[in-house]
Amino acid sequence: MTRQIPLDLRTPPALSRGDFLLATANRDALAMLDAPALWPQGRLLLIGPEGAGKSHIAAFWAAERGAPVVAADALANTSPDALLNGGALVVEDAERVAGRAADQAMLFHLWNLAPARGALLLLTARAAPRDWGLTLPDLRSRMDAMTQVRLGAPDEELLAAVLVKLCADRQLAVPPALIGWLLRRMDRDLGLARRLVAALDAAAFAAGGPVTRRMAADILDKMPASDA
Repeated sequence: MTRQIPLDLRTPPALSRGDFLLATANRDALAMLDAPALWPQGRLLLIGPEGAGKSHIAAFWAAERGAPVVAADALANTSPDALLNGGALVVEDAERVAGRAADQAMLFHLWNLAPARGALLLLTARAAPRDWGLTLPDLRSRMDAMTQVRLGAPDEELLAAVLVKLCADRQLAVPPALIGWLLRRMDRDLGLARRLVAALDAAAFAAGGPVTRRMAADILDKMPASDA
């Protein structure tokens, strides 16, 4: 008998502005991103832990401005003129230039070139520049001086909404009572929420059935805390 392989038909995460969950933890950061006239020389650094929504914000901000989004550890393979040609640029995970001399040099070049071109430069990172391990002194001093805005720790309401959204993105049916049960037993960590839902999805897919409380309890008990 031929073995049938189930297809994974999950939709990709919804990353439009309308899908972003506005809350106390992110309200000030979003307001700052929507006021680029307040960015000194058009540069801003968005800081937040894993899963806090940095990539979501960067995605719709870039889409609204026609800006390219480039990973920091791929900067050495890019053309700064081309990246800034549209008037705005997002560099994701800026801390990843640490230990990569060519990427650090390119980020330093973009820092200098963006205001000369009248372009907005938005960087995202998990931590403040002092913790990146930068080895290019000129870049380190400029990153330290860059205007920063932070995504705060999520409250219970936001964490619940994130769990529901992550499940919806994966077309994973989880009863509201189970969401509440998880909230009472997990840390307020959006990175943990993302990994938890991914693990629940994988377990339900492997079992060929719905998510159960026993399944959730087993996964949550083994789930490591965020390393961000």
